[in-house]
Amino acid sequence: MRSVLLLLCGFVSITAQSQLQGFSKASAATQQALEKKFDEQLKSSNVEEYLKQMSSRPHHLGSPGSKAVAEYIADKFKSWGYQTTIETYYVLFPTPKTRLLEMTAPKKFTASLKEPALKEDATSGQVNEQLPVYNAWSADGDVAGDLVFVNYGVPSDYEQLEKLGIDVKGKIVIAKYGRSWRGIKPKVAQEHGAIGCIIYSDPKDDGYYQGDVYPKGPFRNEYGAQRGSVQDMPVYPGDPLTPNIGATKDARRLDRKDATNLLKIPVLPISYADAKPLLESLEGPVAPEGWRGALPFTYHVGPGKTKVHLQLSFDWKIVPCYDVIAKITGSEFPDQWVMRGNHHDAWVNGAGDPLSGQSAMMEEARAIGELVKTGWKPKRTIVYGAWDGEEPSLLGSTEWVEDHANELKQKVVLYINSDGNERGFVGVEGSQGLENFFNEITGDVIDPQTGVTVRERSVANSIADASSAKAKKELMDKKMVTMGAMGSGSDYSPFIQHLGIPSLNIGYGGEGDGGEYHSVYDSYDMYRRFKDPGFVYGVVQAKTTGRVTLRMADAELLPFDFRTVAKKIAGYAKELMETTNDMRDATVIENKVLSEKYYTLAADPTKTYVAPKPKDEVPYLNFAPLENAVNLLEKAAAALSSKLDNSSLTEDQKNKINIQLYQAEQNLLLPDGLPRRGWYKHSIYAPGFYTGYGVKTLPGIREAIEQRNWKEAQDMVEQTAAAINKFSSYLDTIK
Repeated sequence: MRSVLLLLCGFVSITAQSQLQGFSKASAATQQALEKKFDEQLKSSNVEEYLKQMSSRPHHLGSPGSKAVAEYIADKFKSWGYQTTIETYYVLFPTPKTRLLEMTAPKKFTASLKEPALKEDATSGQVNEQLPVYNAWSADGDVAGDLVFVNYGVPSDYEQLEKLGIDVKGKIVIAKYGRSWRGIKPKVAQEHGAIGCIIYSDPKDDGYYQGDVYPKGPFRNEYGAQRGSVQDMPVYPGDPLTPNIGATKDARRLDRKDATNLLKIPVLPISYADAKPLLESLEGPVAPEGWRGALPFTYHVGPGKTKVHLQLSFDWKIVPCYDVIAKITGSEFPDQWVMRGNHHDAWVNGAGDPLSGQSAMMEEARAIGELVKTGWKPKRTIVYGAWDGEEPSLLGSTEWVEDHANELKQKVVLYINSDGNERGFVGVEGSQGLENFFNEITGDVIDPQTGVTVRERSVANSIADASSAKAKKELMDKKMVTMGAMGSGSDYSPFIQHLGIPSLNIGYGGEGDGGEYHSVYDSYDMYRRFKDPGFVYGVVQAKTTGRVTLRMADAELLPFDFRTVAKKIAGYAKELMETTNDMRDATVIENKVLSEKYYTLAADPTKTYVAPKPKDEVPYLNFAPLENAVNLLEKAAAALSSKLDNSSLTEDQKNKINIQLYQAEQNLLLPDGLPRRGWYKHSIYAPGFYTGYGVKTLPGIREAIEQRNWKEAQDMVEQTAAAINKFSSYLDTIK
């Protein structure tokens, strides 16, 4: 279907021109010739070799394998001509000492909590080096109680439980992975009074319901389990003991009990083989249709006779965190940095997450090193960061950013992030002022499977997947890859959301689906068979991110277009106002229905009914400050675009303007950050307090409205409008 759609769409490349954004006609030709030489250097065999070598042993944070991988990466960068150092931080990282999950009634069962070695997977049996199945940042605990199934464990699921008359207070909950970041599940359970949380992978989501399981196919087998962090990263990421400062050896640390992003209840992930006896024994109401998974029995919610015992304890120790930093100093602007990053640590062997992205980044860096050997040098400094400790809580990147914050705000032009990579379609999220620039680049990279540009293929896929005719038409008219807004979940977060540094997160995917995520089966053998056979998308990733790096390093005038930013913010504001109006109408209807239902039921004199508590009415918020700020921004962005279109700018003017352009986004920061999580300072993008990775746009206003905190919502309208006005005023000064 998609290949046919590509032929039918008849796209015309918007970059079929000799001029590139940020370059004069003459310099554009030189740049394109440079990129052709860059492409010629890239080899899929190198991508494969890096990945095979780095994934040969487990290498989680604090392990000998982690240090070995960091040293391997550093040695490679040095051999390619980079000034390379390993910067070490000292961070808290809990590893398990005791793990016990057992059902004590109505019958006995003890979970195995093991992933067996497979003969088809050469590294799956390295038991002595593997982290066992667990959730980092779970609390220590020894709890026992009734079991309740809470679907995906998000707030709306607890609303459904309330309608069923089920309370989880004093109970242990079991939730499915999916629909939110895993740390949200125990967070919401804790807020509802649960004493423990179990998280399992249902085969409907990434197991046999989706396709053949590993090793026959890529999907999760019955014993595969997903490790992962459950730190409350929407409060702040990084080392829990050193918020806002780098975790150097002599850093001042909080007492662990004072860290506000750590849970108070024990949490454990399990396989669906271990989950099956627990779920099968549950009684109570039959689970709502949307809650039911693919295990071969009727799903019940509980509670009932099913009782479980969960005992967990951890070694809470300070471990070294190794960040590899490699530089090529710019020939003209050494204090302007174009920065690339990808983490190197994994929960186990981590071939897909993160080494597929790390290997592509390394091949990109090697090819740039080869260009330098021919006599070319970037105008701006290029910096590569290979981060440690991303998996537990963005530790390496966050500590490095906090440690170097003042310097980075002055110097970093753009941070370009990547993570796992596989065959499929290009995707991007980030600073919206670079959407046109990114689409220009994706029009210059050819997809190896279809022979069309990666932009054309991605847009065609979006059209095919669009949910309505209107959405399809909009995508067909736009003919561009839409740049998503940034939430969290990878190492860009401290750059953009804490410091306001322009950032992009780029990767390929969509055709390498499987169930290996954070298991022992995320291996070289899995990856080469199912994720990127031939490692061709490692090369495509390097071509894409390499072009971003090279063009930003050499651009005469940095290609930021803030008209796109204004348009996006206007859209967010309109959506927010419509959402508030919809909430107002829905609340009136819901309260009316509840009232009528109560009076109908209460008419039966033989029964007693408690009147339902109506929801507070939604007041009319004053959005005028936000609307006025958006209008002002649209004018400022348009005026700046007109100024920058003037080709008579001198070199000195361009140099001054470039600094103003890349520091502009810092003006969108809120001085005190978001309510109750001041580490997040960006007024436009943040991870959701109850979504984790998922983004909330205009987060201060949006989340206050969602939580029906009307006073805070009005206050955040004022604060957000002030930040946008400050941004507009700053754009007016650029000249």
